[in-house]
Amino acid sequence: MSNNNNIRIRNKRANREYFILDRYVAGIVLTGTEIKSIRNGKANLADAYCLFDNGELFVRGMHIAEYSYGSYNNHLAKRDRKLLLTKRELKKLQNKVKEKGFTIIPTVLFINERGLAKLEIALARGKHYYDKREDLKERDTRREIERHLKR
Repeated sequence: MSNNNNIRIRNKRANREYFILDRYVAGIVLTGTEIKSIRNGKANLADAYCLFDNGELFVRGMHIAEYSYGSYNNHLAKRDRKLLLTKRELKKLQNKVKEKGFTIIPTVLFINERGLAKLEIALARGKHYYDKREDLKERDTRREIERHLKR
């Protein structure tokens, strides 16, 4: 079980497309073949986002590949999965999402020390094109500085 703790599937688009304002760690309701696929590192968060349905939070668009040794009991790869948070956290997030421009995105899928799959979600605001250009300029200048310091 200790070798599974190094599973950390990241949403690489999250920092590029959004300003991250607040982070939460949520549990996920999974089936048996889904957790096995996650432990094999076969998941993708690129197109995933979170939405509320009847006061419950779900992640939609998270792709967990079908388990290779699964039988007819195998799961659907892109089904909606329920997230587990406290009532206070859910209410806070629901109030923020009602405001214009805010969304909830998954940032990291990982296995904790107890062997449970957890999803780090973030309250985020979308970046405009000019914000993305600023980030690119900033990254380039940082690289130039590091390059000159190594000499």
